[in-house]
Amino acid sequence: MVQFTDALVLALLAATTRAAPLSLNKRIAQTTIDSVTPWEDACNSAGGGSQCNPIAVTAASTLLAAAGNCDQQNSADAMITLAKTLDSNADMISLAQVFAQQPRNSPNSLAVPYCETAPQNSELNGFFQCQFQGSDQTSFVGGLSVGDAGTIPFGLSAAVNPAGSCPANPSGPVADGQQLNTITQNPGTPSGSTASGSTGSTASSASVPAAASSAASSSASTSDNDGAGAAAGASASSTSTAGTTTSSSTSSSSGFALSNGQAAQALNAQFASLTASSTCTDGQNACVNGAFAQCVGGKFETTQCAGGTTCAALPLVNSAGTSITCTTTADAEARIAATGATGGITGDGSTAAASSASSDTSSTDSAAVSTSTAAASTNQAATSSSSTSSFALSNGQAAQKLNAQFATLTASSSCTEGQNACVNGAFAQCVSGSFETTQCAGGTTCAALPLVNSAGTSITCTTTADAEARIAATGATGGLTGSS
Repeated sequence: MVQFTDALVLALLAATTRAAPLSLNKRIAQTTIDSVTPWEDACNSAGGGSQCNPIAVTAASTLLAAAGNCDQQNSADAMITLAKTLDSNADMISLAQVFAQQPRNSPNSLAVPYCETAPQNSELNGFFQCQFQGSDQTSFVGGLSVGDAGTIPFGLSAAVNPAGSCPANPSGPVADGQQLNTITQNPGTPSGSTASGSTGSTASSASVPAAASSAASSSASTSDNDGAGAAAGASASSTSTAGTTTSSSTSSSSGFALSNGQAAQALNAQFASLTASSTCTDGQNACVNGAFAQCVGGKFETTQCAGGTTCAALPLVNSAGTSITCTTTADAEARIAATGATGGITGDGSTAAASSASSDTSSTDSAAVSTSTAAASTNQAATSSSSTSSFALSNGQAAQKLNAQFATLTASSSCTEGQNACVNGAFAQCVSGSFETTQCAGGTTCAALPLVNSAGTSITCTTTADAEARIAATGATGGLTGSS
């Protein structure tokens, strides 16, 4: 029989005590889609139609740990902006204010930094997110201490008191994983912010991460537990957005064109913070230093774009959403400008879709940008003619040819390192001799599309209608593959 001496018991107790703090490093997550379900229901009731779900899915992804500090506020801005077009629906506005205060996921049980930029809509002044109870309220993600930039919400001059509280839950932090909207649907009294709405902030669009979830009218469950992405049915991706398939008889391209352009700008601005060493979640797609990137095995595998092109997020044309593709800077600028969005590729006048800026937080969650659409450039020969008409038809036919080739591929097809394709409707990248696939968001499929302002094609997740329209616009006949 084993006997324990008093000394041994004390030693074991001491070891247990010393080991206990290690549990504080656990991730704190939630089912993020639950944070926006009440708002989406209110939006549908108010007649928002197909505009509701993409905004809701985008917003859900901003609660992931890798999202930018102001992404959540930007999505709340998008919620309110839409509400104002629907007779300033009071339920939508108050629920957006509650959403703006929902705690974000913590990658390591530390408090999550606050946004320090004025919201676009004054209805959000004085609102900021609560923290989860399991987080250390004295230390913030990124090694920040109270008083550092990002540890005091915009409009406040001192640390939040009680620590971890917010106007909707002024008593303190929220229980780990709990949705604030199950505690209250009263946003509370905003803290003393006198700031007016910023005209320079870019609201998250209705589509940024439709890719982060199944963008069908019924929202998919979203959680980043165990590094999973922002939705069921689609691999997590930090950046690319596929359009929703939800439709409304009253919707038109004018209803989402501007928000698509702004969404693309927001994604491109986020890409500028990524580097090849940025942490990522398997299946996540992004632009990194001008190259298309897919997360494989916890790190970005990059594919350089063809000469003269760069990786960028672009607005979809016939549905709400964005795509990521290799294209020319002029093409990206033209497509974004055509939506009415101003400020170039990133919304701030910059012409670069990606830069070597350092990464944001270290997290295994998918980013804000958070989305499953992927795109990559195919090496199509350029023509010497400067006229768009000289390559439009050939671009359409080249896209058809690629789509026909993709129809013959399977996950076990042989491939060349770095090769990109569509396999069974999913975006695929060849890694170590085999295709790694990323499922497109609900209602979308992977397809080759013709470029607009230069010779070439791109590969992206989009709706079938969008792909057919783009190909037909070049003068090519026969649908996606040229055989219809």
